[in-house]
Amino acid sequence: MLKNKKNNKEFYQHGLSTGIGIGLTVGTIAGAAISYWYKKNQTLSADDILEKVKADFLQEGPIEGSWIHFKKEPLQKFAVKSKIYTGGISRIEDGELAQYEFVADAYTGSIIDIYRL
Repeated sequence: MLKNKKNNKEFYQHGLSTGIGIGLTVGTIAGAAISYWYKKNQTLSADDILEKVKADFLQEGPIEGSWIHFKKEPLQKFAVKSKIYTGGISRIEDGELAQYEFVADAYTGSIIDIYRL
C-alpha cells in the first residue's frame, strides 16, 4: 500500500511538471505570435509621418509650412491594399512659394508619391 502511494505521488508530480512545461511553451508561442501580428498591423501616427517628411525636406532647406490629414484612407493598387495618409509641405524655391503634396504608407511611413502643385 505504501509503495502504491509513493508511485501515485511520483506520477502526479511528473504529470504536473509536464503540464506546466507544456503550458508555458504554448503560452510563450501564442504570446510571440500575437505580438508579431499586433506590430505588423499597427499603423504609425500622422504626426510621426509628418515629422519624417519634414525632416527629409529640411535636408534641402527651410520649409514654410506643413499639414497632414489625420484620417487614414484606404489605397489599393492592383492586388496591394494599404492605408495611407495625405499631406503637404510648402517652401520657398527661387523666391517663390512652392507647394508639394505627398502620400505616405500608414504602416511603414514610406512615401508612396510626392508631387509639386
